[in-house]
Amino acid sequence: MGGMKPMTEQHLATLRRHMVEVVDLHFDLAEDEIGKAALGPELRTALLHVPRHIFVPAQLAGVAYQDSPLPIGFDKTLSQPFIGALMLDLLQLHAHDRVLEIGTGLGYQAAVMAELGAEVFTVEIVEEFAEAAGIRIATLGLDAEIKTGDGSRGWADHAPFDRILVTAAAREVPVALAEQLAAGGRMVIPLGGKDVQQLSVVTKDRAGVLHVRGIMPVRFTLLES
Repeated sequence: MGGMKPMTEQHLATLRRHMVEVVDLHFDLAEDEIGKAALGPELRTALLHVPRHIFVPAQLAGVAYQDSPLPIGFDKTLSQPFIGALMLDLLQLHAHDRVLEIGTGLGYQAAVMAELGAEVFTVEIVEEFAEAAGIRIATLGLDAEIKTGDGSRGWADHAPFDRILVTAAAREVPVALAEQLAAGGRMVIPLGGKDVQQLSVVTKDRAGVLHVRGIMPVRFTLLES
């Protein structure tokens, strides 16, 4: 491998297109569970634009587009592209939606949501990640408000949120997040115990009642609280 030349932006763009095609394939195969056969077109475009390779440790840039989770440090991972894309698709995000993300990591999902035109607020428990994510997102000319803290408490100052994305699992919907979700809003969260969870869509009706729909089994680390 030593004689390989470095990857160019064109090489990386090819891998990114390939990643999105693999996500397309997974969507088609999981149509019965997801309830639709294809990624939303705006999200698909955003996934083609946002350079996922800058949101992983530098030595992993070459494998950033493979369909597998990647370690980013502190025992945390960046979800495989299909699961990350599925969560964003289930969120049904629109431009100008106010979205709260719990678990920024190095900022990839936040960058995709900002690329979609959402107003992004994201909370990360690991201070080093919050800083690194801020730098990476700003490098792309995108905007997201990031703070270090306990995600299970949400971010009350900016509530209510139209959308909430939780990238760690919880046994049940954290009370603060339920409260901070706007009426008519949507939350995507893995719900269950430590080994396996159901990726779930939580909606809040106009009366303030939560409705939960399980989509498919997933594996996430538990939200620290």
